[in-house]
Amino acid sequence: MEAINQSLFLLIGASAQPDRGVVALAILFGEYAIWLVPVTLVFGWLRGSDTLRHWLIEASASALLALLAAQIIGVLWPHPRPFAIGLGHALIVHSADSSFPSDHLTFLWAVAFSFLMHPEARRAGWVLALLGLPMAWARIYLGVHFPFDIAGAASVSVFSAWLSALGGRWFAAPVVRAAMLAYRPLFAPLIRRGWVTR
Repeated sequence: MEAINQSLFLLIGASAQPDRGVVALAILFGEYAIWLVPVTLVFGWLRGSDTLRHWLIEASASALLALLAAQIIGVLWPHPRPFAIGLGHALIVHSADSSFPSDHLTFLWAVAFSFLMHPEARRAGWVLALLGLPMAWARIYLGVHFPFDIAGAASVSVFSAWLSALGGRWFAAPVVRAAMLAYRPLFAPLIRRGWVTR
């Protein structure tokens, strides 16, 4: 399996003299596109309904659970990154911690798959889930992940989204109610102007 993993990495990863435009695109998706996740969560909270806020809390819990699971997996099974074993070409600076699973993809897909479970959030879920494809390519191309790291992220994210959906009925509503006690007074001027929803 490791031979397949490394062969796929060498097939996708950057060459010794990569095209600058392709590198810039990879950095955009591999380093900065992840910020669309918190932007989506904040925008959804400010402009969405209470039902959507319920799904946002659930998606946030899914992300936290998935990242916790990824850290535990990394400690229990420390898998070196490609550059740590002299494989391929690392185009960005990254710590030499465990590569499996990808934290970027785990975070993104944990939120995306959670959204996909609910009709009101499904469109955002599809956008984020599909964003994971160029992000996965970029993380491999930039030399910081193996293809199996991406598959691991998908598996962890699906499981965390499923667990969060099971538990969401108990924890999401109380969290939303508590958050709204602070949100409505703090954002009262913006709510009155209709810039954010009540």
